[in-house]
Amino acid sequence: MSFILNIETATKNCSVSIAKNGETIICKEIAEEGYSHAEKLHVFIEEVIAEAEITVQDLVAVAVSQGPGSYTGLRIGVSAAKGLCYALNIPLIAIDTLQTLASQANVAEGKIIPMIDARRMEVYSEIFTADLEIERPIEAEIITEDSFKDFTETIYFVGDCAEKCKTVLTRENFVFLEEIKYPSAAAMSKISYNKYQKSDTVDVAYFEPYYLKDFMMAPPSKKQ
Repeated sequence: MSFILNIETATKNCSVSIAKNGETIICKEIAEEGYSHAEKLHVFIEEVIAEAEITVQDLVAVAVSQGPGSYTGLRIGVSAAKGLCYALNIPLIAIDTLQTLASQANVAEGKIIPMIDARRMEVYSEIFTADLEIERPIEAEIITEDSFKDFTETIYFVGDCAEKCKTVLTRENFVFLEEIKYPSAAAMSKISYNKYQKSDTVDVAYFEPYYLKDFMMAPPSKKQ
């Protein structure tokens, strides 16, 4: 029996789950404006382990969101995951935050574009097929009315950018699944189990989350 602890802290959602053989058996999460990750994460970890009626020694791996996302949120999640892996001598699994977000959309066709808010009209995005194959890797981009215009099939947008993007992305084949706002640790379960079975793990000592740095920054104008 393979129990994996999944930790997702890349966005405002502080989310933790326990999965058994790739199926979520318990999940605790809370999305707050003020980022409560530092206060909630370790409490949630203790609670999901207790409610799953296991101990930390029953874990075969810890999976953590690798970003892109909040610098502070990612650091908190990765630090907790590394600490557990060191103490228990178990592998660390890194999960693409946008893949987790995309996997929460249950669609039969078209494309899924998960987006995480950066600032102003900037987002972190990735493009997936309906069966979650990567069609275009992660990019940091500015959303305009011409974004994704070359797609003719239905495009499903998920993430926390709907409010600011739906006034710009108005083409008939664009659909915003506004109920899917943040990535959840519950959606990491199958992904982390598949990676565990393939021994697709990262070095606990050297792993760093995937921060997308500030971008599109214009250089300061030179004084004449």
